[in-house]
Amino acid sequence: MRMLRVENVSTGYDDLKVLFDVSLEMNEGEIVALVGSNGAGKTTLLRVISGAIPITSGSVKWYDKELTKIPAYEQAEMGIAHIPQGRGILGTLSVKDNLLMGTYNKRTKPERARLLAETLDAFPVLKGRLNHLAGTLSGGQQQMLAIGRAMMMEPKLLILDEPSLGLAPIVVNEVFEILHQLKEKGVSMLLIEQNLVKALELATRGYVLETGQIRMSGDSKELLNNADIRKAYLGI
Repeated sequence: MRMLRVENVSTGYDDLKVLFDVSLEMNEGEIVALVGSNGAGKTTLLRVISGAIPITSGSVKWYDKELTKIPAYEQAEMGIAHIPQGRGILGTLSVKDNLLMGTYNKRTKPERARLLAETLDAFPVLKGRLNHLAGTLSGGQQQMLAIGRAMMMEPKLLILDEPSLGLAPIVVNEVFEILHQLKEKGVSMLLIEQNLVKALELATRGYVLETGQIRMSGDSKELLNNADIRKAYLGI
């Protein structure tokens, strides 16, 4: 079933136009990667979908609802979780309090104890640090905390903006192993990732965004093997 449809969306910041008639769609259970160079508009598109910025034209449909008319805080209640660049954790709160922030909605609050137990099973590195301030965690641990907090929402769609940014290669592997586990559980994901190979190995489909427009889309394996993409983004 189609869960998300972006249709001819244009937007920008004041006089700076960033997206031009962008369209994409994804179904339940899919992993979709957004590929493109810095400044292509990828983060802006994710922010449009999660309600952080308005659009100037077009529409964003969540099943049969128009998302652009729904405040961002209500989108969380609907099952949309967005992990931004920089992870967005609250460094002066404990790891436990950060996780519990994911259950402050009517849908998940009654299930708080179960969700916390399941999240700690999935992220054992956090279990021994529940009472530590989140700001004292390593970069990799903070990323796992951000993903764990999002999973506390029991999201229908998990939006990730550069989950490997600033992480050591071994930690990147750990983060993507967790994302593969979530994929096996049927979690739908829309992600931006600087590591093209890892992104397209995880994804089922991908879209290539250049200068605010979708230039190419298709099966992730086809995109990974596309000569133009390999030359532009892998230097091969």
